[in-house]
Amino acid sequence: MSIDKDTAARIAKLARIRVEEGELDALAGEFNTILGFIEQLGEVDVEGVEPMVSVTPQRLKRRDDVVTDGDQQAKILANAPDAREGFFAVPKVVE
Repeated sequence: MSIDKDTAARIAKLARIRVEEGELDALAGEFNTILGFIEQLGEVDVEGVEPMVSVTPQRLKRRDDVVTDGDQQAKILANAPDAREGFFAVPKVVE
């Protein structure tokens, strides 16, 4: 697959990237280089290779999923400029 100047301009537009007219040829060349690398990856024989999540085999630490209130209301409200009755107090914005 080859990317031409018009296709590079369309890709730039879809990505909302402003590319000057004079830079479109270079951008198309970069896209073609990237596609070449992808084609090389497709040539690698991966038959029988198991997919991996990490480069080191390890299990994630797990914890019980318990719902709590966090018990930090006082700490959180201490940062508020105005707190009343255990809640944030904000100016009225609706009449």
